Amino acid sequence: MLQVGRPAREWMTPFNVVAGLIVLVGLYFIVVRFSQGLASITDASDDQPWGLLLSWGLFAGVPLSASGFALGTAVYLFGMKEYHPVVRNAILIGFLGYFFAVVFLLIDLGRPWRIYYPMFVSFGPASVMFLVAWHVALYLSCQALEFSPAALEWLKLKILRRWALALTIGLTIFGVILSTLHQSALGAMFLLAPGKLHPLWYTPYLPWLFFLSSIAGGLSMVIFVGMLTQRFLKRHADAPYLASLEPISLGLGSAASITLFSYFALKVIALAHGDHWQLLSTPWGYWYLVELLGFVLLPCFLFAYASSRNNVTLVRFTAIWTIGGIILNRFNVSLIAFNWSLPDRQLFHWKELVIILSVVTIQILTYRWIASRMPVLREDQQYQSE
Repeated sequence: MLQVGRPAREWMTPFNVVAGLIVLVGLYFIVVRFSQGLASITDASDDQPWGLLLSWGLFAGVPLSASGFALGTAVYLFGMKEYHPVVRNAILIGFLGYFFAVVFLLIDLGRPWRIYYPMFVSFGPASVMFLVAWHVALYLSCQALEFSPAALEWLKLKILRRWALALTIGLTIFGVILSTLHQSALGAMFLLAPGKLHPLWYTPYLPWLFFLSSIAGGLSMVIFVGMLTQRFLKRHADAPYLASLEPISLGLGSAASITLFSYFALKVIALAHGDHWQLLSTPWGYWYLVELLGFVLLPCFLFAYASSRNNVTLVRFTAIWTIGGIILNRFNVSLIAFNWSLPDRQLFHWKELVIILSVVTIQILTYRWIASRMPVLREDQQYQSE
């Protein structure tokens, strides 16, 4: 009788089986999309230019990938060495977030093989799309180089690792510039559509709002993923990393509270600048207040309270709540409140949701594969003295 080997039994876990099924179904619909066209998996049209794929993969995914920018700046530029144990994890989260944002973009583009056109062919430096395309491409490359020391340690390439480390400060500065510009540029895209975006969300402050909220999203992702690694990847982490997670979470919670308060204040200023107070008493206004009070102001106070009381559990819960608030905001701006005046709208097709679940599952599996093999949650003992 054929015996299943030990490695095969280890792979056949409930999580892997479910993940494999989700990936297979999603890959089928991706094949359908490329063989039969966009209309086979999305309800997007000239009136509704994008659906769930870009609202999730680009507009929500990119701000949640600001973890590398936020922690890299804190550790390498501001010298906050107490956050060093999680900086590689933060950079990996950011790198994979940007990489899979490009994957979502390729799936959603009508002609994905022409993705380079905004950068090289339709050369228009005054275009917001030109700005976003170049900055995302450059920042993705920048984060790959920032993460490369971990990969090079894993591959035992000492000389290349030394060169990669020498570039760290320069790459961090370059990343700060790029991240600031493209996070705000994603908001600036909607300044081109004042008649399509609901007045409560349309404001000249959109670039700054997108930038500030991305910092809160990035910090929250580091807290959230750190909690998951402590639970599911503990055997791949070293003692210093695990011991640092709670104090680091508390510190990041305090920083997130300050960021969210600034974000809340700017949203109120934007509301006053547009003089849209009367719209708050409409159904759209009630929905806007849910976002503003429930997902900006509330987590601001929860972060502050939890950090002052050293309540790590509440900090982690608030981080998850904040991540949901960032996603809600991007969905409101790019999908729900966009083209709000059209009489009949189909926000997204169910097949888009299946594809998203599949790509996100691949993203999680990729993160697990890297974090369980490369020195991300631990330090390579060979380089600990450096």
